[in-house]
Order: sequence, then structure tokens, then C-alpha cells
Amino acid sequence: MVFKLKKEKIIVTSALPYANGNIHLGHLSGAYLPADIFVRYNRLINSDIVYVCGSDEHGVPITITADKENLTPQDIINRYHENNKAAFEKFGMSFDIYSRTSIPTHHKTAQEFFSSYHKQGILSEKKSLQFYDEEAGMFLPDRYVEGTCPKCGFEEARSDECERCGDLYDSSELVNPKSKISGGSPQLKETSHWYFPLGKYQERLEDYIDKANTKFSWKNNVLQYCKGWFQDGLKDRAVTRDLDWGVKVPLNSSPDKVLYVWFEAVLGYISATKELFKNTEKPDEWKKYWQDENTRYIAFIGKDNIVFHTIIFPAMLMAWNDGNDDKFVLPENVPANEFLNFEGKKFSKSRGWGIDVNEFLEIFPPDSLRYTLAANAPENKDTDFQWKEFQAKNNSELADILGNFINRTFIFAKKHFDEKVPERGELEKIDEDMLSTLAEAPSKIGKLLEQYKVKDAVSEMMNLARAGNKYFNDSEPWVSVKTNKERTATTVNICLQTIFTLAEVFAPVIPFSSEKIFKMLNIEIGDWNESGKREFKVGHQLNKSEILFPKIEDKTIETEILKWSNPATFEEEVEEEEEQVPEITFDDFMKVDLKVAKIISAEKVPKSKKLLKLKVKIGKSERQVVAGVAQSYEPENIVEKKVVVVANLKPAKLFGIESQGMILAIEDETGKLNIVEVDDNLNSGLKVR
Repeated sequence: MVFKLKKEKIIVTSALPYANGNIHLGHLSGAYLPADIFVRYNRLINSDIVYVCGSDEHGVPITITADKENLTPQDIINRYHENNKAAFEKFGMSFDIYSRTSIPTHHKTAQEFFSSYHKQGILSEKKSLQFYDEEAGMFLPDRYVEGTCPKCGFEEARSDECERCGDLYDSSELVNPKSKISGGSPQLKETSHWYFPLGKYQERLEDYIDKANTKFSWKNNVLQYCKGWFQDGLKDRAVTRDLDWGVKVPLNSSPDKVLYVWFEAVLGYISATKELFKNTEKPDEWKKYWQDENTRYIAFIGKDNIVFHTIIFPAMLMAWNDGNDDKFVLPENVPANEFLNFEGKKFSKSRGWGIDVNEFLEIFPPDSLRYTLAANAPENKDTDFQWKEFQAKNNSELADILGNFINRTFIFAKKHFDEKVPERGELEKIDEDMLSTLAEAPSKIGKLLEQYKVKDAVSEMMNLARAGNKYFNDSEPWVSVKTNKERTATTVNICLQTIFTLAEVFAPVIPFSSEKIFKMLNIEIGDWNESGKREFKVGHQLNKSEILFPKIEDKTIETEILKWSNPATFEEEVEEEEEQVPEITFDDFMKVDLKVAKIISAEKVPKSKKLLKLKVKIGKSERQVVAGVAQSYEPENIVEKKVVVVANLKPAKLFGIESQGMILAIEDETGKLNIVEVDDNLNSGLKVR
């Protein structure tokens, strides 16, 4: 069959994963599987589409891992690039290229962007304060410093970004910083860096997003995230760092600096596309996907990457376009997903909580995982991967609905029609209704996929399989075969056409199983636009059938649950973490001035979900304290409580409000904070020892 290609070109990207660890299920659910399903669908409707991704191989996470393992950064990226590339292949990701940011093509591309900005006079060189570890004798990259977030009070925030609230800030704003190299308190030391004027593009970015949303209906979570950034006002951002590992700044005046990873990593999409066409007869073909105004660019990401793909990268492309004739397209849409959690808790590499893809696929088939993740996609809110649900999706839906329908149809075709497609007889209403359902389903499913509604699309796919089962049951071929074989032939013919349609519409989600179904049907996949309408030739020879979705036994699932919920194992992990906590002396502890305080007023901090502004009385004096307990206590329920405060803590600003102390609280296993209260008969101001 000759397909007519659509004229428009589409470039699809998925966020570049860091090459410092293995891909886990949370990654797949957020940025990769939804993109792969969208791409596979578009190939079936004959779009001219290219899908690029690759490893993000610079930045501090790589060097941290290398330091921990006493290896070079190159050793680390080589290991995890190959591991993740293999995992993606096993999972069925259909990248046109899985590239790397360590390749010369990428370095050259990133340097060209920097040079263009520098030549245009866009960048400004500024002196700034950056944390310097005297003991280690080096400036500390952002992730080598940890302290208290100036916005939400999270005490394990990085020096430039808070993992809890997602806010980005200047390193100098971090409260109580600690070096992750020496454990000491780093000092702010002057250094010089090049800055990109992000604020200069705010008005244009707001206009761009508004128009893109009007035309292409952006997801609300993405719009609200951008709105929050615009409300705070965009600021200049450094594009260089004092590091050895990375893309060198192409200026003789900055020989010891590299491009900041946030700046160069997003350019990996462009360099990967260049690499894709590099050794072909048309090496400049990449330009047709990035520099044709009619090209559609779709960026699939998780919610933690929204700002980089809706604000920072578009601003970078705008800046390039202002000074160059070869202009880049901006994202048409950024359908970011929320997070997938694992058994009720967030995936965490550092805590060893989660399942990497290679490990999972050693036990279970990829299509069962693809279907489960797609059916449970975190499109509008965080969702959860549960072992029992995974088992149910495989057994109760893939096996009992889709697999059972295919199996029973092939049994009838083999037993009564010599494994050949029988001729239809006169159609009855039940047959016409089923054929109508087949004709309508692909279009309905396709529209949902075009709107990035994978979850709803998968539901419609399985509903079609349910309709096939119902048609088979209501037609009762086991009865008609005894009295009216022509009627049975019609039923089997339409059921085989239904299987053909199911194989096509399910192909983007469960490609390995769909391929097996096509082999069983002895036919190749066709054009999605004709799906549901094509008919088999009478007498078409079928191949042998096979069980597509073996049941997952309870014992197998129970083993996996036990592996992750064994209390003894959990206690060992906790003990190991506790042993790593540095010891302090008695004199160190005595420096902390703990006192009883009475809360006399409380109010919520505007624009913060977690902070309360408190006024406390310590003896005869009053002071202001900002506490991150708003999600555990309402202001009116905290007044009059007597609590323990750190009275000699250096004042700090949180959300622009000065905090003159810290209230002690206990975090339970659910993350709820419980304020440490004291006997109401004790007077405020008493010292706690």
C-alpha cells in the first residue's frame, strides 16, 4: 500500500535524562511513554515526524556520582548512557536517534548559540558571589551545596533550586549552607560569569504562551506553572559556571569556565537532530525540522522541567532568531505530565526507592508495563504505581479481555474454517452495529492522542476489545455453528476484522503484542486512516495463534511486594543513613539556645502553601518566626501553644519575611509536621536542656 505523506513536519523531543543513574518507571510515565505513543500514532497516520532524545552528560550530578565512585565523569556517562539506551530499546521507545551531549556536534552547537548571543551583545558579564569551599579549594557547583530553602523552609534544598517547592533562586539566598564535599560552611566568594537577560523576554514569552494556548490548548498545570514564574518576574540567569566538566566557553577571556548545564542541555535536541542526518546524503535536512515555520515542535517532559521548556528554551530561541536569518521554531505545545509515585512514595534514586526499567523488564514483558503506565498516566495529577494494580491490568484487561477475545476467535477459525477467513453472509443489525463501531473507533482514539489524552485513548482501545467480546457472546457462534454455519462465518469474519483493528489502534501502546497479532493474522499493519474499514479477502490464510498475555501469578507479585516492603530491609537502610550523620561534641550542642516560647499570633504567608508567619513570646520579649507548618496546622489552631524554639539562630528571610528563630517539629512517616509542645504550666523563656 502506498501512503500519502502529510506536508507538515513534526519534531518531537523527550527530556534528556541525566547519565548518572538508571531510568526508572517514573521517568517512563512522565516524559517518554506519552511521547512514544504520540510518535507511533503519527507514523501510522503518515506524518513526517522525527523523534529525538539522548543523554544529558554534563552538570554536577555527573561529577557527584563520579566522585562517589572514584571514577571519571566519562566513565559514568559511558556506563549510564549505554544502560539507559538499552532499557529504552527493551521498553520499545522508537527514537529516531538517542544521542549524547558529550559529542562534538553538541559542543559546537552550544558554543554557536553562546557566540551568537555574545556577538549580539545580549549577554552581560557580572561579578557575583558563589559558594567557595576553603577546605576543598574550589568553587562549589549548585548541587554541592545544601541548605534551607529561602521560600518554603525545606532544609535539604540545593543552592539554586528547591526540590520540594520547585523554586529557583540565587545561591546567596540559601539559608544555612553546607558543603557536600567537606561538610563545612562554605563562604560566598566573588567570581565572574556571563548572564542571559531572561527578564528582557518576559513580555514576548507571555504573548507567545497566550497565543500557543489559544491555538493548541496547553495543559492547565503548565499554564499555572508559567503564570507563577511571570508573577515573580523573570531575572537574569548565569549561563557559565566554574567547572572542569562541560562545554567550554568559547572565549579566550574565560578559559576555565563551562556553559551552565541548564543552558546547553536543551540545545541537545537540536544537536541530536543534526547528528541524525550528519552522515546521510542530506546533512542539512535537520533544518527542515527546526527552521521551517510550518514545522510543529512538541516537547514532552515531566513537571519538574516545565520552566526550561516553556520559558528558558523559548527565550533562547527568540534571542537566536533576533540575530540570525536561520530562525528556529518554538514549541507548539509542552504537554507536561505530573509525577508517578511508587507504592505511595516518590521515586528517589538517593533513597533507593523505585524500580529501574532494566530490572523490571528482566521479570515482566514490556507491553504489560507500557499498558499499565499508559492507562494510569499522571496527566493532570500525580498517580501511583501499585504492584496489585499492575497485575490486574495484565490479567483482568490484557489477558481476560483483549487476549481472550483474540484467542477464542482463532479457535473458531481453526476448528471450523481451516484457519482461513470465511465469507460473510447476510448482515444482521448486530453485525452492522459492530462494523459501525469499528469504523468510528480509530478516529475517536486518534483525536484523543492528538490532544495528548493518552489515558482516555487507552480506555477507548480497551472498550473496543470489550465490544468485540460482547459481539462474540451475543452472536453465540457455538450455537449457530450447529444450525447455521453461514451465520457463524459472518461472526468469525467480523471478529477477525475487529482483531485487525485492535492490533492497529493498540500498536502505539503495546507494539510488541500488536506485531505478534499481525503475524497471527498474516497481514501487515495498514494506514490508520483506513483502520476499521478494511476487509479481509475471503479465504485469507491465518497463521498459528499464541497466548499473548500470560497471567502474572500471585506468588510473583507477592515476591515483588515483599522485596520493597520488608521492614527489616527498611530498618537496615535507615540505620545506614543514620550512621552517616556527622557526630557533634557536647560543646557544639550547648551552642544551641533552646527556649520555651508561646505563640501569640499566626497568619499564612501569601503565595506559600507551607509557611506560617508567627509572633512568639520568649520571656518578656517578642519576635517573628516563619515556620513551614501551614500544611499541618491552621493559623487559628496554633495560637496559644507553648513550643520549643531555637532562639539564637541567625535571622534569615523566607519569602521576603524575616525569621528570627526556628520552631522544633517532628516529621512523621506521612510527612506531616508535629510541633514539639511543652507543658502549659511552664513559663515562656525557660531554657530547654
